[in-house]
Amino acid sequence: MKVSYTGIHNELPAKVQEKLDAKFSKLSKLLERRGEREAHVVVTTERHLHKAEITLPFYDHQLVCFGSDSDLFTALSMALDKLEKQAVKLRDKWREKKRRADSKNTASEPAEIFPSADSGDDRTRQRVFRVNHHESRKPMTLDEALLEMEEDRDYLVYRDADKECVSVLVRRRDGHFDLIES
Repeated sequence: MKVSYTGIHNELPAKVQEKLDAKFSKLSKLLERRGEREAHVVVTTERHLHKAEITLPFYDHQLVCFGSDSDLFTALSMALDKLEKQAVKLRDKWREKKRRADSKNTASEPAEIFPSADSGDDRTRQRVFRVNHHESRKPMTLDEALLEMEEDRDYLVYRDADKECVSVLVRRRDGHFDLIES
């Protein structure tokens, strides 16, 4: 990461510069995914108070952080800590936004997730089954559900008219039926 300092008249002591370089390299690992980053550090001094401002471009945004203290190193450290928090927050927000956009696309287009074969009848090609059809939502009794169940159906989900709950009627292998109520 390239760091340009403005407003510092004297060279920083070697130990202070080394610590700042270590903090900037940590921030660099966090941010540098696409090319080299450049940070601008502006230091102003009023009486005995040092004010540090760090500006860094990241994902089409300008991250700007301020720190102020009577010690120059402490002011720069405070600004770098705030900058790191902002970068992590923005990166996580960007990641989450990208993930949500992908999940919306896959949910709205089930045909791409489950491609159907070109040969065969419609029943073998269909991979997504809808249970709740709006047209057939009227409540049924157990007797009506038994009549509704066809020879080739293994189960039937319906809304029970007597108990106002969802029930599942399942055909066992021996030909008898099981009733599951919620």
